[in-house]
Amino acid sequence: MMDKKEQCFDEESVFVILRNPHSQGVANVQEAFVVPHPELPDQKSLYLYDTYYPLTEDVAVYPTAFEADRAFREAFGIPDQESYHG
Repeated sequence: MMDKKEQCFDEESVFVILRNPHSQGVANVQEAFVVPHPELPDQKSLYLYDTYYPLTEDVAVYPTAFEADRAFREAFGIPDQESYHG
């Protein structure tokens, strides 16, 4: 996971694990962009689904889809495809 304060640059593509607000059992990996907050230009935000989200320490941000997917699988107990025989 990236240290957001030091490693995210404007317009950088990153990946986050996003829960569905209507169904807490559903989550997926989504691409987002680190951009200046439109109302607070000295702060960074995540731009995702045409919405600006605060970039805080509570948000897990990954530099690649692979790393985000691996963290997603670990967090939700989904086995790697290579080891899955079901």
